[in-house]
Amino acid sequence: MKRQIIQIDEAKCNGCGVCIPDCPEGALQMIDGKARLVSDLFCDGLGACIGTCPQGAITTIEREAEAYDERRVMGENIIPKGKNTIIAHLKHLKDHNESEFYKQAVEVLKENGMEVPAEQKEEPAPMPCGCPGTMAQSIEKKEESSDCCSSDAAPKSQLTQWPIELHLLSPDAGYFQDADILIAADCTAFSYGNFHNEFLKGRKLIMFCPKLDNSTDEYIEKLTALFTRQNVKSVTIARMEVPCCGGTTAIVQEAINRSGKEIPLKIQVISIAGELL
Repeated sequence: MKRQIIQIDEAKCNGCGVCIPDCPEGALQMIDGKARLVSDLFCDGLGACIGTCPQGAITTIEREAEAYDERRVMGENIIPKGKNTIIAHLKHLKDHNESEFYKQAVEVLKENGMEVPAEQKEEPAPMPCGCPGTMAQSIEKKEESSDCCSSDAAPKSQLTQWPIELHLLSPDAGYFQDADILIAADCTAFSYGNFHNEFLKGRKLIMFCPKLDNSTDEYIEKLTALFTRQNVKSVTIARMEVPCCGGTTAIVQEAINRSGKEIPLKIQVISIAGELL
């Protein structure tokens, strides 16, 4: 499967080892005087090690890699290092809104008869990833009463997660678990005036362009991984009426077929004039 994972530039790495303590998952080791990624299974791709590398030798890339295994990481690398490492690892998962991995980590602790450390109340840590635009995060929305605003008040955004572009998101992001998903062609958000309230509200968003993006196979593979590993409640497709936008439906349907699951699918088509057909 393709996913985000770290990459180390050996020419830049000076072997200082500063990154090693910031990878409690155990994916990094010092070998022959250089930091090395020793296991795809142990690298969550969230980039905690990036910000501490003084040489800028660590980045994240998307490549073929084994799926990250939270339960194995806990059993082999986190628990043996003691309470402080457990606390740091749980905080790392929470900071990145990886609720599913956090849940798995807690389950492993309980299975081993260990107490789950109390949540640490600390100031939010700076984002450790190389590019804030690719960090998976949930967006909390405050509920407002229907009569609290005037009729001419600006409509509120219904976006509840980031990123939204298909080539940036991770199929393992916790916010996709038990979610209703909206998969929208890029133009729909600009063409349909009530996009947020009618389509996006209550759903997680994925966007791409089937005509301009040269990633059809990659998109099918990524969506297949998402549908296979996550419990997706439903998928709604929003596409334009133009023929080339039919690729949106074809990509999603192929991914659902490959996942082997029966996921409820609804297709909404929007005219160039901005009307729902």
